[in-house]
Amino acid sequence: MNLHEYQAKRLFNEHRIRIPDGVTATSVDEALGACTALGGERWVVKAQVHAGGRGKAGGVVMAESPSAVESAARRLLGSRLVTGQSAPDGLPVDTLLIERPMAIARELYLGLLLERESERVLFVASEAGGMDIERVAAETPERLLRVRVHPAVGLQPYQVRRLGFGLGLEASQIKSLGQLMDGLYRLFVEKDASLVEVNPLVVDDQGELIALDAKINLDDNALYRHPDLEALRDPGQEDPRELAAKRHELSYISLSGNIGCMVNGAGLAMATMDLVQLHGGAPANFLDVGGGATAARVAEAFKLILSDANVRAVLVNIFGGIVRCDLIAEGIIAAVREVAVSVPVVVRLEGTNAAQGLEMLARSGLAVETMAGLGEAARRVVDAAAGRPAVSGGV
Repeated sequence: MNLHEYQAKRLFNEHRIRIPDGVTATSVDEALGACTALGGERWVVKAQVHAGGRGKAGGVVMAESPSAVESAARRLLGSRLVTGQSAPDGLPVDTLLIERPMAIARELYLGLLLERESERVLFVASEAGGMDIERVAAETPERLLRVRVHPAVGLQPYQVRRLGFGLGLEASQIKSLGQLMDGLYRLFVEKDASLVEVNPLVVDDQGELIALDAKINLDDNALYRHPDLEALRDPGQEDPRELAAKRHELSYISLSGNIGCMVNGAGLAMATMDLVQLHGGAPANFLDVGGGATAARVAEAFKLILSDANVRAVLVNIFGGIVRCDLIAEGIIAAVREVAVSVPVVVRLEGTNAAQGLEMLARSGLAVETMAGLGEAARRVVDAAAGRPAVSGGV
């Protein structure tokens, strides 16, 4: 689960991490009121969406007067902001964060994530902070500094010094960096985060370190421990199909292809998607119906896939272990009849009650193709999505 910048900064403030003075606004009147509350003569108006690259997309505006704040608020509120990290149709802007601008001497980058290989929380830092940090990571990874924190001993002073010297900070600033890193580490662990990022972490004209931006991603699997954080979820920023999937206990992720995939088991789902790619296709989604799927859940999964207008064909690949193939077939038949499917459907069933499931599909009278092998099924669904007819006797 992602947090908005203003929500992340509230958590930063609770952990004594310095942030700029700011006020949120959900209307033009509130945006104008923020100017009075903050004081000063210049303000930064920042659209609150779950995507990076807001500055380049016009979602961060430097306003030199209250009328400029009003103009920015009218333009942004109620709009959809399209950034390099959002979907093509963008994300809705319902909230603005208005801050007092800062005199910036330097922009740095600091982030924390869980590194699976070392089983440690990893600090990543760079002198090249700002909007192009992704390019730095891709083109000059040697400019990234890394420190791994052992869970038994926590963050150590020598690790702070290593990053501080690497970032070219002065001695007094390294002390401040230690306090900031300690706060970020405690926040990461206490809130069960999967990512905490400060980009940019700025050095102001007084030499102070301040978190100018804030990004926090939380581990969905740990949200049951944090009902207060769960309450911060903004459904408007999430894919509606992914939200519907959660209600039906389905693991679903939208992708950019045109072949819908319904599989049971995450590993088999990944293998199925790989085979679709191998044969020249592009998956429209990852969807794992789980080991204990019922006919009703399968029907909902099928409807979920078909709600994507980009889908040109559907591949169902089920290995019947805990879940029985006849139940899968029952769900497919119910969904196809209810939704009035107009795209080709290719089904491969194997395992428990596979023969019964295939027989049910054959008797249904529906335009569903069945295949014996996974490779054959992947090849056929790619052809079907491209409008190519089935080849009799093909393998």
